[in-house]
Amino acid sequence: MKNYELVLSRVEADLAAGRLRLGGRLPGERTLAEQLGISRPSVREAVRVLEAMGVVRTATGSGPEAGAVIVAEPASPLTALVRLHLATNHLPMGDIVQTRILLESWTARQAAQNRAAGAGDQADDGLAVAEELLDRMDAPGLTPEEFHLLDAEFHVALSALAGNVLIAAVMSSLRTAIHSYVLAAVPNLADWDATAHGLRQEHRAIVAAIRAGQPTKAANLITDHIEGFYLAARLSTS
Repeated sequence: MKNYELVLSRVEADLAAGRLRLGGRLPGERTLAEQLGISRPSVREAVRVLEAMGVVRTATGSGPEAGAVIVAEPASPLTALVRLHLATNHLPMGDIVQTRILLESWTARQAAQNRAAGAGDQADDGLAVAEELLDRMDAPGLTPEEFHLLDAEFHVALSALAGNVLIAAVMSSLRTAIHSYVLAAVPNLADWDATAHGLRQEHRAIVAAIRAGQPTKAANLITDHIEGFYLAARLSTS
C-alpha cells in the first residue's frame, strides 16, 4: 500500500470503531509514523493527500487548533474526482443552490416514501444516524465551523436514506463546497445564535416528516430550509 493509503485505512478503521469522529484530530506525525511503521515525512505527505481529498483540514503551529482535523468521512473514488473538480473550478452560487434543492428534495421525498412503504431496519438506522448528528449539533458552545461541519454531515446522511448510492456519493462530494459557502456566509447573518436555533428546528422538522412517511412535506421542508438560509445570509444566487 502507498503511505497515504495506510493513513487513510487507519482513519477509516478509527472512524468505524468510534475512536475518531467528525471534528476529531488525527494523532501527531510521530505517533502515526511509529504506529504505521513509516517515516514522519511520509506521514506528512499522506496528510497532504488526505487534505486534497477533503478528508482532513490542517493548521500549522502548536496551539489547540493545530494538527489535522477530520472534516469528512473517506468516500468513493467518484467523490474524490468531483472534489478535485470543485477545488479547481469556481461554482456559481446559484448552481450550488439549485443542485442542492434538486438532489435533497428528491432524496427527502424518496426517504419518506420508503418509510411510508414500511422500509425496515436500514431506514431506522439511517434516521438514527441523522438524529445523532442533530443531538451533537445541540451541544452548547459549538463554533459556527463546528456546527456547519455537522450540518453538512447531516445533509449527506439524509441523502443516504433514499437508497440511491450514486446520489449519496454526489452529495458527499458536494459537502466541501457547501460547507465552504455556508461558513463564508456566517458574517452576513444578523444573529448567529438565532439562526442556529432556527436551523436546528428545521432539521428536526425534516427528520420528523421523513419518519412519519410524509414525502411532499419532507421535500417542501428541505427546499424551504436550503432557500431560507441563503436568503437570510443575503447571498446572491444569480
